[in-house]
Amino acid sequence: MLWTLLKVILFVFFIAALTYGAGVLLDTGGGIRIAVAGWEMTLGPLQAVILSLVLVVSLWVLFKIVSFVVAVLRFLTGDETAISRYFDRNRERKGYQALTEGLLALASGEGQVAMARAQRAERYLAKPDLTNLLMAQSAEAAGDTKRAADAYKRLLADDKTRFVGVRGLMKQKLAEGDTDTALKLAEKAFAMKPRHAETQDILLRLQADHADWKGARLTLGAKLKAGELPRDVYRRRDAVLALQEAKTVFDDSASIEAREAAIEANRLSPDLIPAAAMAARSLVGKGDRKGATRVLKKAWTVHPHPDLAAAFAEIEPEETPTARIKRFKALTDAHPAHEQTRLLQAELYVSAEDFPAARRSLGDIVTTHPTQRSLAIMAAIARGEGEDDSVVRGWLTRALTAPRGPQWCCDKCHAIHAQWHPICDNCGGFDTLSWREPPETSGPSATGTELLPLIVGQPAPPPDPAPEPLTAEDADIVATQPRPD
Repeated sequence: MLWTLLKVILFVFFIAALTYGAGVLLDTGGGIRIAVAGWEMTLGPLQAVILSLVLVVSLWVLFKIVSFVVAVLRFLTGDETAISRYFDRNRERKGYQALTEGLLALASGEGQVAMARAQRAERYLAKPDLTNLLMAQSAEAAGDTKRAADAYKRLLADDKTRFVGVRGLMKQKLAEGDTDTALKLAEKAFAMKPRHAETQDILLRLQADHADWKGARLTLGAKLKAGELPRDVYRRRDAVLALQEAKTVFDDSASIEAREAAIEANRLSPDLIPAAAMAARSLVGKGDRKGATRVLKKAWTVHPHPDLAAAFAEIEPEETPTARIKRFKALTDAHPAHEQTRLLQAELYVSAEDFPAARRSLGDIVTTHPTQRSLAIMAAIARGEGEDDSVVRGWLTRALTAPRGPQWCCDKCHAIHAQWHPICDNCGGFDTLSWREPPETSGPSATGTELLPLIVGQPAPPPDPAPEPLTAEDADIVATQPRPD
């Protein structure tokens, strides 16, 4: 609206300036005297300007006429395409001018203007690869998805532009949420250009969303061959995909290959905690308890983790608490000072009802790094040692507002997950979950639960003992004491 008003103002200003200039020329004295072969003519200033413009236009028309006459003469002498080339040059010039204006409008964000220029270029140029591409992108910029889809479909007819058409339709389906069709289009685009980085990333994400782990591993291998991934990152992510491929390891219908995939995932990346736990469970299912112990012990040496301890407990589910403490030394001796080791030992001693040993294992964790897990263990120790109920409630109420400790957190969006997944449920990031403590927010809670330890958790101080009644002998001793000044 503002641009239209500005154009109207400029047009009025130009007409006013032209009128003013003509008036000045009319009022100017003198003129131009032309004498040729006895013929004489005097022109005023305004007449001279008009004559100059007429001469320029006449020369341009004469040039066009001469060019057309030359084309006709060439046609008469046997050049059958001379006249068509004459008109094609004009059409081509107009078409490329419209194409240039369309590209400039598209770069400026004027989608409607770019569409109009694309239609004009399409009329003058026999270049469907250029005009259809400009039309598709202009329609997308203008929000006309139907016209953009039609333009992309026309690009499919040419081998040179087929990939562009497939890619454009794929991105449209992704924007619409039609991931099934987008996956098929991504597979076609990948088949045409397997080294295209964007197509690889989109196809890998769609295959992961559709649980096509085998196809995702092939796509990941293509990224490695194209030089898009370092080899160590490839091995880690291939292990993640192999682990997901092994998720059916405990299904009755699982094939031998699927059962072996968990062990393969652990071999590819021994530091991948879920892979180690699943590989151990797969070995236990085969009856190889020693192999499962070896896998978990190696993983615990790299990174102590509760999931590894849970899988280690499943190796001998029927053992007594005392026997379990002895067997778990294979893990706890690796990192005796690690916090996870100390928490694990405290839990084992609580199960064995050896509460003093549990307290010694826990040490000062409840003061230096209090978490829900450590405070809950401390409450169990207090209960086992027969302390007052108010003390037990104090530990439990502190646990309500304490940090949860390390969890599976997304390194990209910091979302917290109860279990490890290859893809973040919040942001869709692939292999972004790591075991760490999320950033804690400060400030009082909305429900005021941080006051619970003050309300119910402080044990009442023991009452002062009642004074014993004085005997007659004591009374005499007190009476003989000197009084202070």
